[in-house]
Amino acid sequence: QVQFVESGGGLVQSGGSLRLSCVARGSIFSGYVMGWYRQAPGKQRDLVASIDTRGSTNYADSVKGRFAISRDNAENMVYLQMDSLNPQDTGVYYCNIISGPPGWPSGTWGQGTQVTVAS
Repeated sequence: QVQFVESGGGLVQSGGSLRLSCVARGSIFSGYVMGWYRQAPGKQRDLVASIDTRGSTNYADSVKGRFAISRDNAENMVYLQMDSLNPQDTGVYYCNIISGPPGWPSGTWGQGTQVTVAS
């Protein structure tokens, strides 16, 4: 299985920015479609951004125009640049595999990184 370690969260004022990082361990990284997920307090974990193997991206409507996902296959890294943050962005952020080639290892959930946006 592929393991992930997220970092870069913290406490930020409304309107501020953060850049989250995620390193993948345990497999060839470039073949996976990757995503960033957010779990707000008391809510389910939702996908907020994805990036495919060619770098094409998609975003949830709630973050479109404010968040940007990117990847560095050479370093097995996925990033999430978050701008114009608001209190509704508060939650634990995780990265994980959305899909991969048949037979490739699946991903496991890491500890995530906490993002808290103060109003």
